[in-house]
Amino acid sequence: MTTRVFVDLHILQTVPPANLNRDDQGNPKEAVYGGVRRSRVSSQAWKRAARMRFADRVPAQNLGTRTRRVAGELAKRLQARTSLDQEQSARIATALLAPVGISAGKKAGATAYLLFVGNGQLDAAIDLVAHRADELAGYDDDALEEAMKGLPVAEQFRENHPLDVALFGRMVADIPALNVDAAVQVAHALSTHAAEAEFDYFTAVDDTNEDDTGAGMIGSIGFNSATLYRYATIGLDQLRHNLGETDAVLEAVDVFIDSFARSMPTGYGNAFAHRTLPSLVAAVVREDQPVNLVSAFEKPISAPKGGIAERSALALAAEHRRSVALWGDKPAHTAIAHAFDTDTDSELAESFGTSVTVAELRHGLREHLHGYLTR
Repeated sequence: MTTRVFVDLHILQTVPPANLNRDDQGNPKEAVYGGVRRSRVSSQAWKRAARMRFADRVPAQNLGTRTRRVAGELAKRLQARTSLDQEQSARIATALLAPVGISAGKKAGATAYLLFVGNGQLDAAIDLVAHRADELAGYDDDALEEAMKGLPVAEQFRENHPLDVALFGRMVADIPALNVDAAVQVAHALSTHAAEAEFDYFTAVDDTNEDDTGAGMIGSIGFNSATLYRYATIGLDQLRHNLGETDAVLEAVDVFIDSFARSMPTGYGNAFAHRTLPSLVAAVVREDQPVNLVSAFEKPISAPKGGIAERSALALAAEHRRSVALWGDKPAHTAIAHAFDTDTDSELAESFGTSVTVAELRHGLREHLHGYLTR
């Protein structure tokens, strides 16, 4: 029997007045859930924020780049490693990429879509031609095209995936062989309570204006504040398929949990200074399927006593217990780190275990997952 293992992450985070993720009107994104309007932050916004934090823990060589200018990135690397000038490097790089079959964009040197490729994969592609770059630079277009046909360029993009490509996947619609199935799914963050949009009317003063008493400019920014429920799940088996090595898989899980929990979308960051840390992080290892516990908040939380974050934590714990009791799918491992008081702690402990630090949560999870990966 093949065991399918998933790591569910449940996070509660209170954010002050902010505009983390704006819609096409410039206002904070929203959604109706449970019959009321909620604050919402898109999964794409939080995935990018997490990916930007990877750079604090992972060498650039083991990370990816999302770009339309793949040929340009190849040309930079070729020029840095050879005596060729920019024009010669660009010509060879374009020819090197041609056999892969990536559709060209409208602008010269650009692809038709963003391509998520690893920095190490780009370097591996350059390894195929760097040793004979001077020779290739002397070829005419037909000879250069012929010289590239037998090179395993596409193979370089199908192997040795960087951490972020292995986690978030890659889709290339017209070249299915380059697709990488994502090992991580991220839900849209949703407020646990009803949230109304507000607007900050502001003026700016012209410091050099001595004649006019009016404002130099006026404007408004939409914002809201919310306690957000954030959820993500990691498919351990898919991640192992994408990365291969046990140590690489364990490190990827740890990096993602740390980065996802600590990251924050930067929208209007200078105007609101909205960065906070979660008040609760729970990890649940399941052997059946991922389970999003957002139904804990289908009835919006109110806060007559104890605050919305604390009542949200109690609702999350109760929903987890109800789910386990109803379906009988007892998790293989649970762990929680939170900042709530003694009364709430006992309720949370009944559902997720004794509270530990986030570092201890990650360490315990790593040890538990190591057992699956080394069977």
